[in-house]
Amino acid sequence: MDYGLTIYGISLEGMVVHRAECRPVVNDNYMKLKKLQHQASTKPQRLSQQLERAVTTIFKPVANHDFNLEHDKKKKSEGKMVRAERQVVLDMCFSAFEKHQYYNIKDLVDITKQPVTYLKEVMREIGTYNSKGAHKSTWELKPEYRHYQSAEEEEEMQTA
Repeated sequence: MDYGLTIYGISLEGMVVHRAECRPVVNDNYMKLKKLQHQASTKPQRLSQQLERAVTTIFKPVANHDFNLEHDKKKKSEGKMVRAERQVVLDMCFSAFEKHQYYNIKDLVDITKQPVTYLKEVMREIGTYNSKGAHKSTWELKPEYRHYQSAEEEEEMQTA
């Protein structure tokens, strides 16, 4: 097995045949090097400084940020999500699935404005959850609720 070793600009290459222990020659150069290494290791990595005047360019702490306030106002104006009638929710879901075949639960919540638990309950009834594959973590309608038309059927409908 070939090995390459580089230390302080000196490089060795070759194959290890016997074990060897190397010790440095203790002379002035070696002692200077060790002294510099020791000084570098004992020097603190961070230093504290006393400032003459306060730094005014730093952001001051804020109790409540603007985006939190906006979010709270939006929540208050929308109010709590209230369960609509089951048939109304089903109609909203079916109209959404006419536009796209797959939806994640967050998008369905935005469309229907219904609580997540209630929406999942309705979706378990009319849809299937894809837990793996290309459409992971999405819902699609069960085959008995789908009324997608294939491309051939659409052409027949248009020509008729």
